[in-house]
Amino acid sequence: MSVIVTDRGFTTDDFTAGFVGLGEKAANDCGYGIDLPSDTSPDALANLTQAKMIRIDFPSSADGRGFTLAALLRRAGYQGRLRAKGHVLADQYAMARRSGFDEVEIDDALAARQPEDQWLYRADWQKHHYQARLRG
Repeated sequence: MSVIVTDRGFTTDDFTAGFVGLGEKAANDCGYGIDLPSDTSPDALANLTQAKMIRIDFPSSADGRGFTLAALLRRAGYQGRLRAKGHVLADQYAMARRSGFDEVEIDDALAARQPEDQWLYRADWQKHHYQARLRG
């Protein structure tokens, strides 16, 4: 099972359309979500702006390429749901939100090690954004 983390805490997955890989072009024109590996080329993102949901894999908490992909998708005009999946830690939640993710999908084991209160502590990610404070 998976746990979905939002600014309101833990919830269950409400996206029932399923996911397909990046190479399955039909996903761009239908209700499916698209799974992106963390090593997806930025050039491949331009064709994804119509996808209903994009889920970017985080194979390790030390692999930050997913944050870059999320920011690039948002800058390209992607308006759909954007989900980080995998080894994202509670300490990384604010970064995930700032880079454009709407939610994070973690497994039950990680949710047990880092309970909901640890994620909620970081849910006010805009308030503690040091770059915004520096800009005035």
